[in-house]
Amino acid sequence: MPNIRPSADLRNNYNEISEFCHKSSEPVFITKNGRGDLAVLSVEAYERLLGKSDLIRLLEEGLRAEKEGKVRSFSEVIGKMEGR
Repeated sequence: MPNIRPSADLRNNYNEISEFCHKSSEPVFITKNGRGDLAVLSVEAYERLLGKSDLIRLLEEGLRAEKEGKVRSFSEVIGKMEGR
């Protein structure tokens, strides 16, 4: 279940929100005037999220290259690296 808090909680209960984010590795969603405004998460959780995003992007690039026939075999790549 998402942790949703009003914007005043970010100011008034910063340490509690920080502790929750670090211990759970989950974001806290902050609302402003009753609407979603921010997602707060620990730096570690953010870096993991970025890493997953980069991996997905690379996999998508590889699949796209395969569909376009822009792939090489392992032996072709090794041969090129060895200067053959």
